[in-house]
Amino acid sequence: MENTPKTLALPQRKTRQYLPEDFEVTDWAALEPYFEELKTRALNSQEDLEKWIADRSELESVLSENLAWRYIKMTCDTQDEALTQAFQFFVTEIEPKASPYDDAFNRKLVESPYVQGLDEQRFRIYLRGVRRAIELFREENIPLQTEISTKQQQYGAIAGAMMVTLDGEEMTLQRAADRLKQTDRAVREEAYLAIQNRRLEDKEKLDDLYTELIQLRHQVAVNAGFENFRDYMFAALGRFDYGPEDTFSFHQAIKEKVVPVTRQLDRERKELLGLDTLRPWDMDVDPSLKPPLEPFKQGDELLSKTIEIFYRLDSFLGDCLVTMREMGHLDLESRKGKAPGGYNYPLDEIGVPFIFMNATSSLRDVVTLLHEGGHAVHSFLTRDLPLNAAKHPPSEVAELASMSMELLTLDHWDIFFPNQEDLVRAKRQHLEGVLETFPWVATVDKFQHWVYENPNHTVEERHQNWVRIFEEFNLQEVDWSGLEHIKPYIWQKQLHVYEVPFYYVEYAMAQLGAVAVWKRFKSEPEAALEGYKNALSLGYTATIGEIYAAAGIRFDFSPAYIQSLVDFVKGELEQLDVK
Repeated sequence: MENTPKTLALPQRKTRQYLPEDFEVTDWAALEPYFEELKTRALNSQEDLEKWIADRSELESVLSENLAWRYIKMTCDTQDEALTQAFQFFVTEIEPKASPYDDAFNRKLVESPYVQGLDEQRFRIYLRGVRRAIELFREENIPLQTEISTKQQQYGAIAGAMMVTLDGEEMTLQRAADRLKQTDRAVREEAYLAIQNRRLEDKEKLDDLYTELIQLRHQVAVNAGFENFRDYMFAALGRFDYGPEDTFSFHQAIKEKVVPVTRQLDRERKELLGLDTLRPWDMDVDPSLKPPLEPFKQGDELLSKTIEIFYRLDSFLGDCLVTMREMGHLDLESRKGKAPGGYNYPLDEIGVPFIFMNATSSLRDVVTLLHEGGHAVHSFLTRDLPLNAAKHPPSEVAELASMSMELLTLDHWDIFFPNQEDLVRAKRQHLEGVLETFPWVATVDKFQHWVYENPNHTVEERHQNWVRIFEEFNLQEVDWSGLEHIKPYIWQKQLHVYEVPFYYVEYAMAQLGAVAVWKRFKSEPEAALEGYKNALSLGYTATIGEIYAAAGIRFDFSPAYIQSLVDFVKGELEQLDVK
């Protein structure tokens, strides 16, 4: 599908300077001598310290990549018990033994008399993170964190096993959800209820799992000297640039500036569909009652067309995806036994990430691959940074990479939608989805604040407060009568709540940033794209604000800034109506 076939020289792993070239992570006994050597090595000069930092970074890269492959293989086939055991072995037998060494290394670094001589620009963010890690570390939390990791993995297994049967065909929930775009309202209702009823079969199991995770996480926070897990996570996630009160203000700004717009879009949808009331199964169908968009048939077509889009935008972007394809670093199609969701997993040694997703044949899948492709480009742009820690910026930056890519590629979506009418429909659906991101993120984030501020709540209180928060932000135009038993459990579909707590508000922050990048791109495309790549190339060697500034935008979620960017998106939607 690309204009010209690409045969690239595939990246090679950098020559190891510390570990043997043939070293593989098998068990703790093989690793321990290297941890001990780093712990006891004498550091008698500035040069010694910098070599020690580089050797530690190499060891971290090797461990990180080994864990990555264990996780990737497990999520690709949750029904293979051996793959699950391999992942759990790392979590239970290697991570708990490595954790005390990490703390010892951090202390060895900051206590070295030569730390003051480290280059400020190169090491300031790294040292800031090291000092924060020392503040958070507690030996008694190691077994708790091991148990948490094991329990988090259970969510993927439960969700990955969920199947429904429609018209005699057994299918994943992702594939069933494609029927919510069908023009026949009865088909949509049947699919919606089948999906929800299947989720409800595991509602107690998922509630119990969440209760266990809440209690374990709260204990970790208390052990570390925090009042609650929310405050602990703000520290652990490195949120140096904002605090809980800022996120509350962000929620309120979304409620004031975005929710009225999404409510208006819902009213327009109801009118276009000719309905007296909107129901939950009416929200994904095309409002002009056209058949669902089908941008591709199979995963290989999705990939080849996405590669062509990337090449149109910038040759480097296309080369990234071609490299991943040639190395087999993609698993795109939905199938039974595969964990839900999608991700781009960095592979720190080779520097070529892995994209995992559950494609069926929808616009959502196109956006997902563009999104994860943005993360992948970020990995390529940071692969040559010398410090492993510098390759992992905070989510506010990581999600800027992915969400911006969705919008930067928008003018090339004709590759998927050669028909102009379909192209306009696709762009409209996506831009409306951009606006709808904000209320949903605010809902999930505000819910998590309540959960961890009240760790001893009952399950019934949890359900009541979810519904209260949900109704504050979402779908006020939708009639839920007769479905009251479903609403209290909607949050259970959000894997972030289980697997990466509090990693969610960043999506809304980054969505603002992505709209700002796109707005700049519309007026000065070359400078905006160059700024985007330059910002991502910084990895985590600068603050969030500095990285956003390198992209030519602001890290800002004030009401006025939100209003200006919402108005821009509304203007783009109005131009689509003209076309």
